[in-house]
Amino acid sequence: MLHISSTLAISDHEIELHAVRSQGAGGQNVNKVSTAIHLRFDIRASSLPAFYKAALLNLPDHRISADGVITIKAQQYRTQEQNREDALTRLQMLLQQAAIPRKKRKPTKPTKGARERRIDAKKRQGRLKALRRAVD
Repeated sequence: MLHISSTLAISDHEIELHAVRSQGAGGQNVNKVSTAIHLRFDIRASSLPAFYKAALLNLPDHRISADGVITIKAQQYRTQEQNREDALTRLQMLLQQAAIPRKKRKPTKPTKGARERRIDAKKRQGRLKALRRAVD
């Protein structure tokens, strides 16, 4: 069971874990042992509440595909167990992040002083460019 909050948990059969070989440097250990973990979690087929599903599908995260599948690759550690824990922790953090409601942006306007400073800077730049012109 992966506990997201005090009232919500995901059962292990909803999370797919596959061991694969890691990429990059590492020599014999990388070439022989499948220590990296690919984690797949289907949001739409999960037992999450509708609120969580909608929030996850709206997240701008490259790990969430258009089909609603979260894919996490963990290959930071040398052992499969550590990478499995890392992948599950990252999934847990992603699910907890989705539960936090986003603050609505309040549209603001520049102050009078900011507008005046912007116009003054433009005038100054225009005078500077005017000095670069050819002399008659």
